[in-house]
Amino acid sequence: MTTVEITPEQQAELAKALLDALDPLAAAAVRSRASGGLPEERMWAAEPVEVTLSVLSAWKLVDAEVKRLTALAAATAGSYGASYEQLGAAWGITRQGARKKWPDAVGRPGPRPGSLELFGGAAELDEAVDGWRWTATGADGAVGEAAAGYPTREEAAAHAGAFLAGHAVPGTRCQSERRSGHTVSV
Repeated sequence: MTTVEITPEQQAELAKALLDALDPLAAAAVRSRASGGLPEERMWAAEPVEVTLSVLSAWKLVDAEVKRLTALAAATAGSYGASYEQLGAAWGITRQGARKKWPDAVGRPGPRPGSLELFGGAAELDEAVDGWRWTATGADGAVGEAAAGYPTREEAAAHAGAFLAGHAVPGTRCQSERRSGHTVSV
């Protein structure tokens, strides 16, 4: 597992760059609060409590946005296959801490290529160069296949399911999907 560690020098550079980027936000917050009518070049000379409360309110906005961006980054990493263990290592917390901090960041693994048994027929789903494909045999003996690849497995499965439904024998229903040696009712 790879973690990203930064050196104290890099951390200092990052802190300075962040302060430089956020300074205009703090200045805008100070200008928006009562600064005693001071001109912009003297706004920092306003009442110290007002100045510091203005800066604090600006940092509240920054904090909320950083939390949103952090959750987005965690979810993106999770969508690419990162585990809670990896997210925790990157953030410097445990796997359980990462799961608590970003509960929806890591999805359950989706079904992979496999067999679909519906309406008395069966379909095989496979990922090809041009996308997801299916081949199927309906309960009535009709054989069909995808004319082109679909962008997602779910879309290919839906089209295969529609084919199987169209070639069902009266009285059959949706039964199960087999994947990786397990049968899951659908």
